[in-house]
Amino acid sequence: MMKRIIYLLLPLLASCGENSRSSLPTRETVSDVFLQEVLTAKAELKRLQKEFTLAGKVVVDSDRTISYSPLVSGVVVKSYFSLGDYAEKGKRMVDIRSVELSSLQSELAVARQNLKGVESLHGSGMATDKELVEARSTVGKLQSDFVLYGENQDNGVFSVKAPMSGYVIGKYCNPGTSFPESGGPLFSMADLSTVWVVANVYAGNLQFVHEGQCVEITSVAYPAEVFKGKIDFLSQVFDSEDKALKVRITLPNPALKLKPEMPVVVKLFNDSNLELVAVPSSAVIFDNNGYYVVVGDKTFGIRKITPFARHNDFTYITEGIKAGEEVVIKNQLLMYNEIKGK
Repeated sequence: MMKRIIYLLLPLLASCGENSRSSLPTRETVSDVFLQEVLTAKAELKRLQKEFTLAGKVVVDSDRTISYSPLVSGVVVKSYFSLGDYAEKGKRMVDIRSVELSSLQSELAVARQNLKGVESLHGSGMATDKELVEARSTVGKLQSDFVLYGENQDNGVFSVKAPMSGYVIGKYCNPGTSFPESGGPLFSMADLSTVWVVANVYAGNLQFVHEGQCVEITSVAYPAEVFKGKIDFLSQVFDSEDKALKVRITLPNPALKLKPEMPVVVKLFNDSNLELVAVPSSAVIFDNNGYYVVVGDKTFGIRKITPFARHNDFTYITEGIKAGEEVVIKNQLLMYNEIKGK
């Protein structure tokens, strides 16, 4: 479920003012050699972002999925694939025995022979254009019934071909399986180069979610990798089982890292109305139960700060520093200890 950005539980300091700033040690100048090892960044006003987290999972893109269900009855003789296999379009997947297909093949042979006769008669002017069109249409219709089947093997056995290139995501047949009595497809295939991430949004958090919203997706399988995307669909109907609305993010998956049914964490970001001074979190030093930054360019000093929140490598500050001031973000601890004389 969603969670708000974690605010730092720090006691608010009394007014810092100029007197409190001047009470901290400063180093008037720094040698040029040491200065080359120091990197600074400007504090800036930033709108605070709120972060929410959703539990989600990877699913196949239904627009890139095919379930093969035969249009005739029969029995599976042999299968040539396993769950998870990759198959090119046209690969032999299943051998089936079907009396109906044998009958259709006989009808097709008769229709082709009839077409040859009509074409011959049409050439000599003894058959009309309409008769020729009808003969060709009959052959075409019967041929379409064999698009996904190979040649008739022995004893009425036909080969079912893969209807697309992709991975087998469902296998529902074994030798001896009868259809359509089985009541479902023989197999399902999907192109996994693009996948969907689906997550639940509960009623209390609906106000913070909208289509087009940027998200970051992480998984236990790849803890150091972030997949970025946008919400491209927000359901308008609550799922009766989960009691939540579904959001969908479409993600490219060229390396096939995201697997169907893989659990993921979806992070969403919303801008708040609060604007605060922010510095890179690397600039913040914790010492003696307080938070400090080293400020300056060529003349440096230590400044005590009051952090409010931390998000996306930035720390938001309520007191202690102004927008535009420079803070040390490289070798800051070394500089801090040098100034304090440690």
